[in-house]
Amino acid sequence: MSSGNCFLQWGFKAYRTSSLRNSSQPANPSRQEIGSAQSTLLPSVNEQTPKTQKIPSLDSELPLEALDDLPSLAPLQPVSEEEAIQIIADPPLPPDTFTLRDYVDHSETLQKLVHLGVDLSKIEKHPEAANLLLRLDFEKDIKQILMFLKDLGIEDNQLGPYLTKNYAIFSEDLENLKTRVAYLQSKNFSKAQIAQMVRNAPFLLSFSVERLDNRLGFFQKELELSVKKTRDLVVRLPRLLTGSLEPVKENMKVFNTRLFKVKERHLFLTYLGRAQYDPTKPNYISLDKFVSVPDEIFCEEIAKASVQDFEKFLKTL
Repeated sequence: MSSGNCFLQWGFKAYRTSSLRNSSQPANPSRQEIGSAQSTLLPSVNEQTPKTQKIPSLDSELPLEALDDLPSLAPLQPVSEEEAIQIIADPPLPPDTFTLRDYVDHSETLQKLVHLGVDLSKIEKHPEAANLLLRLDFEKDIKQILMFLKDLGIEDNQLGPYLTKNYAIFSEDLENLKTRVAYLQSKNFSKAQIAQMVRNAPFLLSFSVERLDNRLGFFQKELELSVKKTRDLVVRLPRLLTGSLEPVKENMKVFNTRLFKVKERHLFLTYLGRAQYDPTKPNYISLDKFVSVPDEIFCEEIAKASVQDFEKFLKTL
């Protein structure tokens, strides 16, 4: 037993001896009694009294009661050079203003994404991307998505560009992704066609089944296409399923408006007896000019009539 333990045990025995004696002695003890008590409390001359108290190390075996008597370490307590070199500290993380490349040395997930060809310089432009990727575990969160994409038909050299554009796929539930693929298969899209669509429209699988179904129905109805032609259209242009519908609706309105205008002009020329589109005959009218010029030029140069006459004719339709 170390000298520290001897000291602690001796002190406890002395305290008990003193307490017992004090409880049995009168309030005013005699000088002889005091001397007797002191001789009991003090160690004998033959015992070795340590000049300084040695504090036991935390690694040694101590009774639990003795741990309460250990002095607390001051936060600014100096340490020796030998102790300092044994301190192991994690390297500091980069400051708040950073690029994802600053974190590559600290994140196994980012290291493996870089090996796959993911361009972190493009992803870090989106503030939410860094928070997402740094929270992900490669084995638990990313590996299963990569295997799903490979089974779908995305080649190894295509994974990097794909994930650079759609890094948010890691936040998708794997079962939801499988459900969306199953929906496309139910619409008779082949595996090769689905892979082609996913490559050319990286956000395709981020759309729910309901949204995909609404998009397919919209184009089939508005363009008056058959099921097969609708399928062929979105295979060639899969971003029609993921992009905004407003530009599409606007363009469709301008096709319909032009068609209606062509019909109006043709009927007016027929009324005047000037609807002659054969280049081998006199008074030939160029279809290109017929469609592109404004109403004033159409009436003056092609119909040989006034704008007012054209407007009056339109009211009869």
